[in-house]
Amino acid sequence: MDEVADAVRRAAEDGLRVKTVGSGHSFTAIAATDGVLIRPDLLTGIRRIDRAAMTVTVESGTPLRRLNAALAREGLSLTNMGDIMEQTVAGAVSTGTHGTGRDSGSLSAQITALELVTADGTVLTCSRAERPEVFAAARVGLGALGVLTAVTLAVEPLFLLRAREEPMSLDRVTAEFDALHAENEHFEFYWFPHTDNCNTKRNNRSAGPADPPGAFSGWVEDELLSNGLFQVANTLGRAVPRAIPAVARVASRALSARSYTDIPYKVFTSPRRVRFVEMEYALPREAAMAALHEVRAMIGRSPLKVSFPVEVRTAPADDIALSTASGRETAYIAVHLYRGTPHRAYFTAVERIMTAHGGRPHWGKLHTRDAERLAEVYPRFGEFTALRDRLDPERRFANDHLRRVLGS
Repeated sequence: MDEVADAVRRAAEDGLRVKTVGSGHSFTAIAATDGVLIRPDLLTGIRRIDRAAMTVTVESGTPLRRLNAALAREGLSLTNMGDIMEQTVAGAVSTGTHGTGRDSGSLSAQITALELVTADGTVLTCSRAERPEVFAAARVGLGALGVLTAVTLAVEPLFLLRAREEPMSLDRVTAEFDALHAENEHFEFYWFPHTDNCNTKRNNRSAGPADPPGAFSGWVEDELLSNGLFQVANTLGRAVPRAIPAVARVASRALSARSYTDIPYKVFTSPRRVRFVEMEYALPREAAMAALHEVRAMIGRSPLKVSFPVEVRTAPADDIALSTASGRETAYIAVHLYRGTPHRAYFTAVERIMTAHGGRPHWGKLHTRDAERLAEVYPRFGEFTALRDRLDPERRFANDHLRRVLGS
C-alpha cells in the first residue's frame, strides 16, 4: 500500500497519469494509460480474517482463484461469485463483476470496507460508517477514483450447493422465467441462436453430502464438450458461416441433464478456454424476456450467423452508485462471438434493443455508450462524477476510455 501511494505521488510530481491493470480480462481499454501502469502482482494475499464479523480483508491484486481456494481451506466462502475466477479482486469489483442470484448480488455488493489511494497519495479507508459517500461509489469505481489496495468482503461458513443442469426450450424458459427465478437461489440459462434450445442451471444450497461430478464425466462435460468440441464448432463456423445454424442445432443438444453437489466456487465457476468477444447489458428484470425475444427475432430476420449462446443471469437491486444493478432488480443479457469473427453488426443490433429497454452496459465489456447516454440510465451518475471531481480534480486516473464513459 505504501509503495502504491509513493508511486502515485511520484507520478503527480512528474505530471503523469496512473492506471492499475489486473489480469486484463476486460474487453475495453479501461486500464490503458500513456503514463504509469501499476501491476499489483505482489499486492496479494489475505491480510486478516475476522471470524466475529465474518469478513476477510484481502490485498487488491489477489486473483479470485487464489482467494476462493484460501477461503475454502479456512472453512469459509463468498456468498456469490461470477462464472470465472481469473480476475484480480480489484479488477473484478471495479468493473462490477457478477454472477447470478435471486438474493445475493455482485462481488462489489459483498464489500464491507475498502482502502483507496487517491490522486495526491492519500490513503482512505471507507465503509458504510467511515466516508460513506466514497464507499457508495468506490465499490464499482472503474479505476476513476483512485487505486484500490485492499478490500474487505463479507464471508460465511463454507456451504454446499446442489447444481441442476437441464436442457429446456426457449419458449418454456421465457414463459417460466419469473417462477424459475423465484424458486431458485441462483438461476441462469444459455440460449443457442438459430435453435429453440437452452441449457439451464439451478444452484441451491444443500445439506449434503457432497457429490461432485466424477472425474471422467466432469471432464466430458466441462472440457471435451464445453471447451474442446465447442472450440472445433466455432472454428468451423468462423471458416464456413453458413454451417453455423446446423452446428448450433447439434451443439445445443450435446449437453445432457446432470446434477452434482460441491462447495460454492466449484459450482459457480467453470473453465472457459474458447476465446471470444462479449457485450453484456443489464436490464430491468421485468423487461428481459421481451428484449430476449426481440434479439431472437432480429437474428431470425437477419443474415447474421451466431455461433455462441446468449447468456441470461439475474441480480437483486443494490445501493452502489454505478453498479449495473443500482436501484433495480436486474437481469443480464450477454452476447458473444468467437474471437476473430466480425462482431460489429451483431453487437450494434443487440445494443439497439438493450438501450431501448433502459439497459446499462457492463463496464468491462464492449459497448458504445458515452457519458451523456449513461447519465440517463444511472440516477446517481452525477453523484459519482461529483465525487471524482473532488478526489481527482486533475484527472490523474483518467484515460480516453474513462473520458468517454464519465466525461472529461
